[in-house]
Amino acid sequence: MTSCIRRAAIVCALLLVALLVNATRIQVFQAGSYEDNPANRRQAIARYAQARGDILVGGTPVTSSEDTGEQLRFERRYSDGPLYAPVTGYASQAYGTSLLENTEDEVLSGTDPLLGPIPGWNDLTRDRSPGGRVVTTINAAAQQAAYRGLGSRKGAVAAIEPATGRILALVSTPSYDPGRLSGNGDSVKEAWAQLNADPEKPLLNRAIHQTYPPGSTFKVVTAAAALEEGVVGDVDRPTDSPDPYTLPGSESRLSNEVDDCEDAPVRYAFEWSCNTVFAKLGVETGLDAMAGMAQRLGFNDGGLTIPLPVSASNFDTKMDDAQLALSSVGQFDTRATPLQMAMVAAAVANGGSVKSPRLVDRTTTDDGSTVRTAGVRTLRQAMSPSTAAQLRELMTGAVEEGTGSNAAIPGATVGGKTGTAQHGVGNTGTPYAWFISWAQADGAPEPAVAVAVVVEDAAANRAEISGGGSAAPIAKAVMETVLNLRATPRPDPRRDASAGGRPAHRH
Repeated sequence: MTSCIRRAAIVCALLLVALLVNATRIQVFQAGSYEDNPANRRQAIARYAQARGDILVGGTPVTSSEDTGEQLRFERRYSDGPLYAPVTGYASQAYGTSLLENTEDEVLSGTDPLLGPIPGWNDLTRDRSPGGRVVTTINAAAQQAAYRGLGSRKGAVAAIEPATGRILALVSTPSYDPGRLSGNGDSVKEAWAQLNADPEKPLLNRAIHQTYPPGSTFKVVTAAAALEEGVVGDVDRPTDSPDPYTLPGSESRLSNEVDDCEDAPVRYAFEWSCNTVFAKLGVETGLDAMAGMAQRLGFNDGGLTIPLPVSASNFDTKMDDAQLALSSVGQFDTRATPLQMAMVAAAVANGGSVKSPRLVDRTTTDDGSTVRTAGVRTLRQAMSPSTAAQLRELMTGAVEEGTGSNAAIPGATVGGKTGTAQHGVGNTGTPYAWFISWAQADGAPEPAVAVAVVVEDAAANRAEISGGGSAAPIAKAVMETVLNLRATPRPDPRRDASAGGRPAHRH
């Protein structure tokens, strides 16, 4: 009898050990596969069982959560959804997250370890903290000014505070309402299909994910490289620049859309955007110096995050002289995001120092206690302060005397550069209109804002598109808002060519 009891006890002990081993295998080693199994809805139910934390602009939430009473209880809602979509992105029960809703998901969903009472507490208890908050750097008034300025046209605006890298506006049009994607019903599926099939690509964030030929706005980079290398010593000295300019090693000739560019000084060539002068200047400066300046300003950087990932802008490092000439005026394979060109303007405004652009000031708990703070970070010194000062003078001249007059603001010093970027097979596409600029209020110690605007309006009359005509007024509205200066009418200082003055043109 005793031996039977002993054998039964041993079998029971073995069964208990087997149960413990199997439980350990499932709960520890195979937990991840079970959690990720599409048939397991427990994670989704837990994720949407509590309200998501909010994204704030100017201290005011632009997101909220609504209790639907469904199994996936809370759905995301957006205030002024199309206005802030390039910042917030979407949080969808069916299609996941994008933009800040994605990069800051741990904070917003309450799973960030730092939201708990002590680090690691939530992992230990398998619990969630209340969703935290993400405080953005966006200036609400500047965002609205940029959005209104673009209106129904396709394009993008990026505005930066030069001294800190804080992104003050990030707009992309056409936009969409992220709230249409929040739930998981048939209407959400229909909205998703419609948005993805739309040829206007409303889901594309043109400010950070679309690259364009920058056209004549790239002449700021060319001028910076030439000044830094000493190729240009006196910006008022005539240059040995033919008009038209024959591209090196070819029979192709580059011309201008403005008069008096032959042998024009760099100052005049910058103010009135002489292609021939800057194409030749880029070749004289050399590929290494041109590529070096472009890279110090942020081109060819595939790792930039704000914390949203930013598409890399491109400046080729292997080109012949003919290609370099075209690249020096923002053509050939040179491409840039609007954010990148705002960084160029910001670097000039900030003494040559390139600050890391950032969209988030800080993250907090639901009651406002700081979790993380984003500080000012310098990426690199792109150029000397003296070169930056010369560029500020050239850019100021382009607004006060040249093609950028539509951006002039009474009560402020404004520097800018227009651009009309050709594209398409044989340059048959409607040109993209560019304008980059910075502004400093009279009496202020430093520039407060740098802006890049691109307008790609395929429905427009090609002859009417120009950086000065289409993009500069949008940049002006954004700068006025940041500077808090009231707009006042200003006569157009551009002189009529028939009266013997310098002609206005589209670059």
